[in-house]
Amino acid sequence: MGYQKPKGTADILPGESDQWQLVEKTARDVFARYQFKEIRTPLFESYDVFSRSSGDTSDIVSKEMYDFMDKGDRHIALRPEGTAGVVRAFVENKLYGPEHQKPYKVYYMGPMFRYERPQSGRQRQFHQIGVESFGSESPAVDVEVISMAMRLLREFKITDLKLAINTLGDAASRAAYHEALVNYLEPHFDELSDDSKVRLHKNPLRVLDSKDAKDQEIVKDAPVILDYLTDEAKVHFNTVKTLLESLNIPYEVDTEMVRGLDYYNHTIFEIMTNNKVLGRGYTTVLAGGRYNGLVEQLGGPDMPGVGFALGVERLLLLMNAQNSDLVAAPVLDAYVVGIGAETSAITLHLVESLREAGLTADRDYLDRKPKAQFKTANKLNAQFVVTIGESELADKTAHVKDMTSGVEITVPLTMLEADFAAVKNELKAQEENA
Repeated sequence: MGYQKPKGTADILPGESDQWQLVEKTARDVFARYQFKEIRTPLFESYDVFSRSSGDTSDIVSKEMYDFMDKGDRHIALRPEGTAGVVRAFVENKLYGPEHQKPYKVYYMGPMFRYERPQSGRQRQFHQIGVESFGSESPAVDVEVISMAMRLLREFKITDLKLAINTLGDAASRAAYHEALVNYLEPHFDELSDDSKVRLHKNPLRVLDSKDAKDQEIVKDAPVILDYLTDEAKVHFNTVKTLLESLNIPYEVDTEMVRGLDYYNHTIFEIMTNNKVLGRGYTTVLAGGRYNGLVEQLGGPDMPGVGFALGVERLLLLMNAQNSDLVAAPVLDAYVVGIGAETSAITLHLVESLREAGLTADRDYLDRKPKAQFKTANKLNAQFVVTIGESELADKTAHVKDMTSGVEITVPLTMLEADFAAVKNELKAQEENA
């Protein structure tokens, strides 16, 4: 029996990988406009990095994390998301120091790991692109990150976007809301799912995020956090809304929104798109929010932060559904045909010279007859076909054909190797004189 890839993983093959490169390049270009720089963190971290930041009542920590004891008896986890590792790196490398510009803005991209049921657009090894901005409590930073997220999705040509926002308030808001939510949920304790019973006193907000149908019915009439915001938290959220309006970014306030990780506070947001490929109605494609306190929780100073992440697999499903051709067919500038075994050395030298000049070039490596080589050149959509046979070899020339116009000329090999632009000009002149 042959070997197979692990369940929940995927091979990204040539052709498909071109789409991934397009996504990554587009993201890098957008992030550069906003002065975000790339950071790369390990694929695995100490288990505590994620359990302390994500919260031990979150599904990620309690059910989905790949964790193990290594040979040094250290508790290690494959990263299930990007923010915690970036915050750990921010603290460990003292990027909060006065010598560093604030806000300190970074982005990351790469594989994450969660043990969950594989489905379309969701794998056990999946890929995220995300950003983090540290060092400013200003609501303007929340809006900058949201605006960048919207711009990024527009660059990916994702249409029919909807921005939903909410606030989780500051610590005092959360404490007051925590008490109100517990008081509301306790009379329903016996009706709650087992997971929600565990979460009720540890983190009742997690009950609001339950996927259990009975839980969802119970929380429909639960109090909303907007009624428990401190004056400071109200000002922050109102300013976010005002700034979004000033940038003409439409939004909806979703009081039921709760992010799946425990470190969020103040502004949280999701950007959705209405596309049937991911299910009925609007489906979240990008999400994030503010997480003041997380840097301190992982051993750093009191340092605010805000960011977002998107799943690349899900994004590509959407992009392919909305655009028939994401990536243009690769361009092959020249295909070199060699007629006769004695031409092998010169054709190999010629393709290397063309590549040295910055062109894409290829030749036959299967000792095929000329007819098969010309067929391959057509299949690869070569713009020019260069042919060298016995007579060309003797004369130190090459036969060049423009596959678009059909014009053919014979030129010295030295000219072909030294100045391909001159060869193209000669072909164009011949075409105009024809």
